[in-house]
Amino acid sequence: MKLFYAKASPFVRKVLVAAHELGLADRIELLPAAAHPINRDATIRAENPLGQVPTLILDDGTALADSRVICEYLDHLGQGGLFPAAGPARWAALTAQSTGDGLLDAALLCVYETRVRQEGERSAGWVTGQREKIGDALARIDAAAGEFGERVDIATITYGCALGYLDLRLPDLGWRKRAPAAAAWYARFGERPSMQATRPD
Repeated sequence: MKLFYAKASPFVRKVLVAAHELGLADRIELLPAAAHPINRDATIRAENPLGQVPTLILDDGTALADSRVICEYLDHLGQGGLFPAAGPARWAALTAQSTGDGLLDAALLCVYETRVRQEGERSAGWVTGQREKIGDALARIDAAAGEFGERVDIATITYGCALGYLDLRLPDLGWRKRAPAAAAWYARFGERPSMQATRPD
């Protein structure tokens, strides 16, 4: 398998953490890619019309796009259990994944607004709105963090990658003060070998 990736992408990290947890990391060849919202990478676009990372190319040439799809595929391939079976636990895990992904979407939009758009094109109101989404998602994660324990599933992997991305790109947010329970959990989860192996810095 081959994975179009960018080291700083939290969605790529999510896929790689899942691969490490499932014992599949050594079966994935990493293909550096220059995904960008404006200067789109033609190499990725040939496989994924959205031109986004992560994009996974299977051995038969099939392309899988989006971290949610790729993580579920890897879980199936590795017979893992990162995704609970059908029922309430599954819906809860998928909803948590969606919350974490939404936090990441908002964080990426903040980054794009300040790093990609020209100064005269930027909107302070837009950034404020995205940061409010991040704050609301953090509150939801913090409220649940006391129950995470040693869980390793798609919910906790997504949350861990989301919090790590805030450290990387939005350190001024000071998320630990706003979400102390999540911070205490992340201090442990971030030490997992899968998280250490995929650190973007």
